[in-house]
Amino acid sequence: MKSPMKTYHKPFLLVIKDTAYIIAGILICGFALKCFLVPNSFFDGGVTGISLLIHELYNVNIAYVIIPANIPFIIMGIFQVNSRFAWKTLAAIIGVSICLQFFPYPPVVTHDKLLVCIFGGVFMGTGIGLAIRGGCALDGIEVLALYTFKRSSFTVSEIILGINVLIFSIAAFKLGLPTALYSVMTYYAASHTINFVIEGLEEYTGFTIISGQSELIKEKLVLELGRGITIYKGERGFLKESFTVSHPVDIIFTVVTRLEVRRLRNIVYNIDPKAFMFTGTIKEAAGGVLKKRARH
Repeated sequence: MKSPMKTYHKPFLLVIKDTAYIIAGILICGFALKCFLVPNSFFDGGVTGISLLIHELYNVNIAYVIIPANIPFIIMGIFQVNSRFAWKTLAAIIGVSICLQFFPYPPVVTHDKLLVCIFGGVFMGTGIGLAIRGGCALDGIEVLALYTFKRSSFTVSEIILGINVLIFSIAAFKLGLPTALYSVMTYYAASHTINFVIEGLEEYTGFTIISGQSELIKEKLVLELGRGITIYKGERGFLKESFTVSHPVDIIFTVVTRLEVRRLRNIVYNIDPKAFMFTGTIKEAAGGVLKKRARH
């Protein structure tokens, strides 16, 4: 019989971990807005960008704008994701608003436009990424994109891009093209930072290897590199000059971290310089011999 303490110990630790991620995300997002973007009239994409645009055009405190701007998307999140996600998102956005209004952030860090667009985006992306790892969102645009995706032929990325193009176009018309262009750089820095924070250094790469020396390659990958492998039975050959000639082959598939990519390539090419390989980025991987990581 399992001990009740062991049963509830892990979920409790996960709640603490998620809460720590969300609080850190709130504080860092507030820092990006208060010390970089707002004082320099810069924008980000999504609902945050809409809030910043309203702040600039109508001189309304962004701490008061950011909550009502996200409310429709939070309600949408109840139906598109679940109620727990929606409530956590609402609490996180209220937290950002409180930080913007009351938290004693340092004075404006810089007015250099290049530094603002790069580091403002990096800090904004870091905060949003940490919140996503904690199981919520600090920007409701993803929920809107998911909702639209289910009812149209557009992909989520295309929908987000279209909304952001509209935001930056209005910014260019109202506040000038240079501000809009710098804000596009801010959004670019933020979006790439979000991906890095969520995936981390251990983003995985899937390798498919086709070689006549598959037995030696399998041995090296498992015994030397310490990777698990999956084998597909296939045929190789079917060349133009010998289309009717083919040979059975074990097609090897394995997953490695991007820090191991070069080593794996070297192992394969040292055995068979003519081996055919192709790779793909693995966004989600867990179980097997891979180290288990919490995903949200």
